Parts: sequence; structure tokens; C-alpha cells
Amino acid sequence: MQLKPQDLMVMLKLIAMSDRSWTYAGLAEELGISVSQLHSAVQRALAAGLAVRSNGSIVPNRPALQEFILHGLKYVFFPERGELTRGMPTAHAAPPLDAHFPDSGDPPPVWPDPEGSVRGMAFAPLYKLAPGAARADPALYELLVLVDAIRGGRARECAAAAEELKLRLSDHDSAS
Repeated sequence: MQLKPQDLMVMLKLIAMSDRSWTYAGLAEELGISVSQLHSAVQRALAAGLAVRSNGSIVPNRPALQEFILHGLKYVFFPERGELTRGMPTAHAAPPLDAHFPDSGDPPPVWPDPEGSVRGMAFAPLYKLAPGAARADPALYELLVLVDAIRGGRARECAAAAEELKLRLSDHDSAS
């Protein structure tokens, strides 16, 4: 059994939802995937240790996710880059990182998306349905942006994204 990009997107969505309860049907609809795809993604995440069962529900294993994202993600789900296109900004060109990295004049990295508002260099999203799911959930969008900066950013962008991701993954632990 191998992890797939949608498995990570599902775990990031669960983090973005905070402690809100979820159903397979509801979460699948929010992500734009089928219930069977969602179920398979959750099963793979459980098998890989990126999710755990806790108090009768399935929750992300935040320390394991952090370790995987920071140390393995860019080697497993490396970004494909392409030509100038219309899309949604990502990595250092989108919140929360865009405030730290002023516009350099170079075309920003974007997820190719016909509904996108920015012209930039194509940067394949972690999962093909990520732009639609991110458009509907700003918290998920920011997590995916941080993941993209780690997947394909320069050293400063990667370091800033890693620090921000650590804060977001530890927020839950400190609130418990």
C-alpha cells in the first residue's frame, strides 16, 4: 500500500476543520472526491501512521504529519512545473507566505486553474482537485500553500513555510 497525494490533502483538510466532527459523505463533498476515494485515503493514512483512531473518531497524527511534510514530502510528491498560465497563487505567492516575500517581478507559482485570477508559472497542486477544495476553504488553502512552499520553494521560502506549518500543527496540541 502506497500513500497518494489525496491522502495528505484529506489529512490537511481534517486539520483545517480543527475539532469539527465529520462524516465520510460530508468530507467527500467538501473535497470534491467520492466517498470511496475518501475512505481509501483515510485507510492509507491510518496504515502509514499519518492518522490515528482517537475517542471513536479518526484524527490526523500531527507529529507524524509534520515529520513527513518537513522531511519526506518533496521527495515523494515533488512538484511538476510548467509554462506561463492562469491560476491560483501558491507557495510564496499566496497567504500566509506572501507577506514575507515581496513581489520580485518574476511570475509567481500558480496552480493551473481556469477560475484563477493570477498569471504565473504552472506549479502542479499536490492533488488535482486541490484548487477547488482550497477555494471553498481558506484554512485548507493556507495549509496547501505551506506544503507547496516546502515541496518546491527556495531555501528561505521552505524555512518560512516549515516554521509556519510547525505553529499550525502544534496549535491543537497546546489547546488540548
